[in-house]
Amino acid sequence: MTAEGHGRIRVRVEGLVQGVGFRPFVSTLAGTHDLTGFVGNDPEGVFIEAQGEPSALRAFVADLERRAPPLALVERITVTDAEAIAGTVAEVVAGTVAEVVAGTGFRIVSSRGEGVRQVFVPPDTPPCESCAAETIDPAARRHGYAFTNCTACGPRFTIITDLPYDRRNTTMAGFGMCPRCSREYLDPADRRFHAQPVCCPACGPSLRLLGADGRPAPGVPVGTAALWLAQGRILAVKGVGGFHLAAVAGDEQAVSTLRARKHREGKPFAVLAADLAAARELVLLTPGAEDVLAGPRRPVVLLPRRPGGPVAASVAPGNRELGVLLPPTPLHLLLAVRLGVPAVLTSGNRSDEPIAHRDEDALERLSGLADGFLTHDRPIHVRADDSVVRVFRGRELPVRRSRGYVPVPLLLRRPPARHVLACGGELKNTFCLVKGRHAILSQHIGDLEGYETLRSYTEGIGHLSRLFGVRPRLVAHDPHPEYLSTKYAFGLDDVDLVGVQHHHAHIASCLADNGEEGPVIGVALDGLGLGDDGTLWGGELLVAGLRGFERAGHLEALPMPGGAAAVRQPWRMGVAYLDAIYGDAPPDLPFVRRHRERWAAVAALARTGTNAPLTSSAGRLFDAVAAIAGLRDRVSFEGQAAIELEQLADPDERGGYPAALTSGRELVLSGADLVRGAVEDLLAGTAGPLVSARFHNGLARVLVRAVLAVRERTGLRDAALSGGVFQNVVLLERVVSGLEAAGLRVLVHSRVPPNDGGLSLGQAAVAAALDADG
Repeated sequence: MTAEGHGRIRVRVEGLVQGVGFRPFVSTLAGTHDLTGFVGNDPEGVFIEAQGEPSALRAFVADLERRAPPLALVERITVTDAEAIAGTVAEVVAGTVAEVVAGTGFRIVSSRGEGVRQVFVPPDTPPCESCAAETIDPAARRHGYAFTNCTACGPRFTIITDLPYDRRNTTMAGFGMCPRCSREYLDPADRRFHAQPVCCPACGPSLRLLGADGRPAPGVPVGTAALWLAQGRILAVKGVGGFHLAAVAGDEQAVSTLRARKHREGKPFAVLAADLAAARELVLLTPGAEDVLAGPRRPVVLLPRRPGGPVAASVAPGNRELGVLLPPTPLHLLLAVRLGVPAVLTSGNRSDEPIAHRDEDALERLSGLADGFLTHDRPIHVRADDSVVRVFRGRELPVRRSRGYVPVPLLLRRPPARHVLACGGELKNTFCLVKGRHAILSQHIGDLEGYETLRSYTEGIGHLSRLFGVRPRLVAHDPHPEYLSTKYAFGLDDVDLVGVQHHHAHIASCLADNGEEGPVIGVALDGLGLGDDGTLWGGELLVAGLRGFERAGHLEALPMPGGAAAVRQPWRMGVAYLDAIYGDAPPDLPFVRRHRERWAAVAALARTGTNAPLTSSAGRLFDAVAAIAGLRDRVSFEGQAAIELEQLADPDERGGYPAALTSGRELVLSGADLVRGAVEDLLAGTAGPLVSARFHNGLARVLVRAVLAVRERTGLRDAALSGGVFQNVVLLERVVSGLEAAGLRVLVHSRVPPNDGGLSLGQAAVAAALDADG
């Protein structure tokens, strides 16, 4: 029963509404509208009962979405009126009926554990402006405290063990709140009202500084750690999703030592800056970059280096860009402020291993890499690497999607009939779960080439499936039989399998990233993927939608002498291209002279096809040009030669090498013509930056011509660009500009990577579309 002139409603709010301060927000909002009732969490989201004037109830419901907390994502609000819920308050939460009916207040009630899991977990969030200020304020009671947080910030995904999101279901369960923290937690006027990880130096986690031998070191942990770094030591620092390895960025000896210990020959390191002012001394903040860098996700942002910045040459050798991030946790903030100079911050692992996230594991695996360990006693339940992004036309272009982004779901256009698991690829692996319209992409797992990474992959699938109540019955996978992700799919019981061609998955990923279904003219450029004809594809034009594709064109296929060896040794692709163009009379270039002794043997592999599979790969074309131009004969990480070729390009050069486009059932784009143009320029003494720029421009122009030719055949006016080569913003800008100038609408990535890190989303979107159609 309700008081005369009053109404009562039950409200269900679904979406990302737990761990973001939604219940305190509801409680405060109800007070502003003079409502009584209660709010709580359950596995489906947030449940509310409210009583008050009908006009106030209507305004309250409107404000739930319009004024929701910044970290919340409200997907659906369902309201049930008073008649349908009369007499049922006691069934919702015992002990609140008298208070609600009497009109004495609005309260947050205990969470319920039963029900179908529909809620989503928020990502980990860096310290908000208020918590950051409090952490470094000498007058604040949390001054110098490395675990300061509130309802607007702090650890979430990496500490949650189960749902609903309550302290007992996080790794903070072992830390009881002191009286002062309890008062903050229970005070509706406090920004820590119902902040589950709330703590302080009296009751929360604490830091420890350990020597290389694992024994405690004397002194204040952060102060001593900063001193050790300033002395040239390398430290393992426990972040929110795992350990980082840190060194002073301007100390050439320390950075070189770190590079040698990690066996990381040339891959750039990220640099931690204390704030935006410090970041501006390192990089040029392009439009949109500042918002990304200082935003709530805190990725590593790749930006143009500022000449003369205080970083050692070995931080990012051969790169005009620098990866910079602002402190992702209060601990990193304290360390950066105390150190006073930028620090290298890289994943705490050895090459090809997952990031260490448990103390005992870090002490074992990082003992030969770090001279000390700055750690703490709050467990990390789920490991998560730093995310990495570029900025393209003011928007994010993800390179690695992990901490800060995961596990926020993406919405598919239509839900599948069953739960879906998409297993991803072999390199830069992620997996994806689909429940209803929600596609939940995992954090970055890494390359599935070792036992530890494979174990992280299988554990991750189990954890996210349990957390979100997903029981996959349809499993999507790459058709390549040797991928460990494919073998994992084939080892599952009681599931239906669907193979999704690699480059179709890339285009489907771009479609899902943009909320589209197609069909589009898809341009998929990457390293390698198994094609439907048994060759290795990688430079593809597809007419594609979520339910299928046709190959409309491709780069001309050439052999890869030595097979996988040609990926690690780009000079082999240089031999293959020059042999195809010039035969037994290769041009007199330093590249040819450098490899004269092995030239005939490698060329013979290419000619006979012995251990030389055919590939249309754009990535291998970039490798060939980079090697011929003298940039790199061997690589220490995937895409290294192509990255260096992009970095070399003169941004002001507008000339481009011509390339033939051959018509037929499938269009064929001549990569050999682009190589010939580069060779002629090199023989004429043209500088490398011009050669690189003209190669990029020529490739972009022939791609645009090919897309326009497909448009003439199909009438399609939408294009989608995907694959790891489109991380190259020089090429991306030229292709997008050319297509837009011709009147096409162009879809690019902004929420998931164009590389294989987004492959699982594409697989999931295809499987979901097929399952939705029955």
